[in-house]
Amino acid sequence: MSNSTQCTRNETMYNVADMDAYIQSIKQSSTYRFTGANMIVAGLMSDAQEELAHGESERARKTLNRAKAILFEIMDGNLVGTRNR
Repeated sequence: MSNSTQCTRNETMYNVADMDAYIQSIKQSSTYRFTGANMIVAGLMSDAQEELAHGESERARKTLNRAKAILFEIMDGNLVGTRNR
């Protein structure tokens, strides 16, 4: 798949052009460093609820797809779900 096609696919599914860069930005975030990726997923799910409440179902679908992508990264061992305190 060409890079252009992948960017278009990512935009359609996630509203993000480069999922690898998105995952890297998560790894650098304070939320991830202090609590883990589970909190990122919870935040995205809250965002999707707000989007649905405001009639933005397509945006909510893409937000939920990003949350699922992060969950898959946790399941594959690429992200830490919960940080020890």
